[in-house]
Amino acid sequence: MKEQKDFDILEMPAEGLAAYWLSIKKLIDVKRSKKVLDEEIKYTREPFIKHLLETGFSELDETIIRRLAEAKSETISDEYSRKLSSMCIALLAMSSQENPRISFVRMASQYPTALISEKKAFTLAHGLLDGLNDKESDQNVLLEFDHKLQGDRLLVKMLFHIILSRKEGKQQLEQFIPHIKTPFYANGLTQVIDGFEHRVLRLNLTAQSKEILKYSNRKMQMATEMCIGIRNKLNYDDIFKIARAYMP
Repeated sequence: MKEQKDFDILEMPAEGLAAYWLSIKKLIDVKRSKKVLDEEIKYTREPFIKHLLETGFSELDETIIRRLAEAKSETISDEYSRKLSSMCIALLAMSSQENPRISFVRMASQYPTALISEKKAFTLAHGLLDGLNDKESDQNVLLEFDHKLQGDRLLVKMLFHIILSRKEGKQQLEQFIPHIKTPFYANGLTQVIDGFEHRVLRLNLTAQSKEILKYSNRKMQMATEMCIGIRNKLNYDDIFKIARAYMP
């Protein structure tokens, strides 16, 4: 079994997530051994799914499992919300050609504690600018952008984009698109490059980020119910009915 590098509840469609839990149900029914869950836990990186695998089939009471799942869901949603909000700020800053120092302060304020100092962030961002012109630098690593990155690394990457946009123009941002693994940010950056009106861009980003968070919460609720259904030894068809309740 290979490590699931691309399994991500924020981007994964509900249908794909449902299929994952149905496959877990089949594996448990066929293997009839806890080892299959141990293997799944070992190779699963997605934080919420890993949490459910670790707690859902433990000796914990079902009430506690639900309470812990809710707490984990809220924790992950808060982190997603901070990252999406900082992305909105960065994209709007590129659109308006805002002073990068102001942009950094506004992005950093989305977090309850300081992730990185302003001085260090600007030093690293300018280092990325230098690397952009260095033929020996690894462009895939340099330009990689993914919401799964740590918050401080995301702030530096976005500050890098803001500085470059202000210094050399929005069209220079187009080279980053193929390296962005977060559709929300990639779409927003495309709208910035295309010159969307600032007001329209703000409305688009606000509406989409809200829907992404709502959809992610619904997927986590579905995953919780399917996991508990498997724990309670419901049959395959009943587990499938749980999944369908969370989809149009």
